[in-house]
Amino acid sequence: MTTDSDIELSGPFQAKDAHGRTLDVKSIRIFDEGYGIIDVYVKFKDRLEPGAYKDTVLVRAIIDRLRAVGYKGPDFGHSDPGLQESRLIVLEAPEEFAPFAKSKGWKNLAEDFDS
Repeated sequence: MTTDSDIELSGPFQAKDAHGRTLDVKSIRIFDEGYGIIDVYVKFKDRLEPGAYKDTVLVRAIIDRLRAVGYKGPDFGHSDPGLQESRLIVLEAPEEFAPFAKSKGWKNLAEDFDS
């Protein structure tokens, strides 16, 4: 994941997982443009346990952080398992996330094709 075309939604914070461990999150980012569905990239300081992207307590802590920085909308879950990495969780945001993303500078490329 590059940072050239990324929008940082949150800087560092700590989040707990289902085992009660405190994990250091480096940042939450999105790409600055996309086609409708927005992937949210959560970068961690240290390696995660395999399958951490399915940890509902951890995902809840990430969404709570997004709400603390202004997101208002439904919960969401992980993106394609193939996108997950040892220090990265990728979440797939619902359509309701788009207004928040736009307020941070995100551009929906699909709107260019709307008539």
